[in-house]
Amino acid sequence: MQITKHEVEKVAKLARLEVTAAETEMFAKQLSQILTHVEQLNRYDTAGVEPTSTVLGQVNVFRDDVVRRSLTVDQALANAPEREADGFCVPKIIE
Repeated sequence: MQITKHEVEKVAKLARLEVTAAETEMFAKQLSQILTHVEQLNRYDTAGVEPTSTVLGQVNVFRDDVVRRSLTVDQALANAPEREADGFCVPKIIE
């Protein structure tokens, strides 16, 4: 499938992206190559193939939650530029 420069410019405008003439030409070529590859993949019969999330057979490895000592309030706020009694003090940014 061939993507034209005009289509790339239209998508760039919709995405509010500024692209140069060289980038437009490069993106048109790259997107055309991608769509051509996808068309090639669509030729294969995958009717009996189960969907997979990974082809490597990996599984998530979870560890047990262990309660451990954490920072005290004073330690956590030690590098704060300003602080209140129970937390950070940040400047108001909304008028």
